Amino acid sequence: MENIVCVGAAVWDFTGRALCRMRPGSDVTGRIERRPGGVALNVAISLSRFGIRSIMLTSMGGDSDGAELLGKCRGMGLLMDYVHITERLSTDRCLVMEDVEGMIAILADLSSLEAAGDRVLHPLLNGTLGSPELPYSGIVVFDGNLSEGLMARVAVDPSFSAADLRVVCASPGKAERLKALLPAPNATFYVNLEEASALCDRRFTSSREAARAIRERGAARVLVTNGRRPATDSGPQATVVATPPEVDIVRVSGAGDSFVASHVAAEAGGADPVTALNAALRAAADHVSGTASA
Repeated sequence: MENIVCVGAAVWDFTGRALCRMRPGSDVTGRIERRPGGVALNVAISLSRFGIRSIMLTSMGGDSDGAELLGKCRGMGLLMDYVHITERLSTDRCLVMEDVEGMIAILADLSSLEAAGDRVLHPLLNGTLGSPELPYSGIVVFDGNLSEGLMARVAVDPSFSAADLRVVCASPGKAERLKALLPAPNATFYVNLEEASALCDRRFTSSREAARAIRERGAARVLVTNGRRPATDSGPQATVVATPPEVDIVRVSGAGDSFVASHVAAEAGGADPVTALNAALRAAADHVSGTASA
């Protein structure tokens, strides 16, 4: 199988999980963990568990944190040869807070990725992996941490015309960045219901309703998840709806990335839309229940 390219954030995640419900100003005990994270990197790591090697296109700082993160990623089998190093900046970091009811807040410092700009795309433009004359023809996963300007470039640059683009919305606050890619006929979008609402500037009550609205805005294909409620995969051939398995929630952060990776891996292996959607929902359920590998 051809390598899958993952473009976007690679950070050190600091996740704090309270063992009770938190309110503004709470001072409670819990657990704090540090691990590799970022949407694109999470997808790449999850793909490696399916035996798929990923090429990471991202930026890291020229510090000890960056060297350690590169080593960790290479140890997991990721191809990191094309990572852009921003020497004068620190490696990007993300602070995640969760309690027993789920996500509370995320604070991301993506200074390195933002400073790198289109340099993270160079291997797909300069002939290393692809070029306008010989575009990359495999799967390319983009995350919404890339700037709106970079998304707009991907939409029109011939270097991406032959790729199977998989676009992952990093958060509701970054949904606006995806709009430039909506008309791309080779793009599949992954959003949750809140992100879909931000993308369309209206509230939705179901994943099917949201998927229909996003396709009406020009998307060729979109997958919308809605927590414990049914998810929808809507494309030019058919619309598929499936309900996630019932599980107890242990952790929240990264569930969407597990969903995307499982879905991409299933389809890369030839699965039909129904099988791929159910496999992705199972992977996300295993993640939030703590039964999947951390």
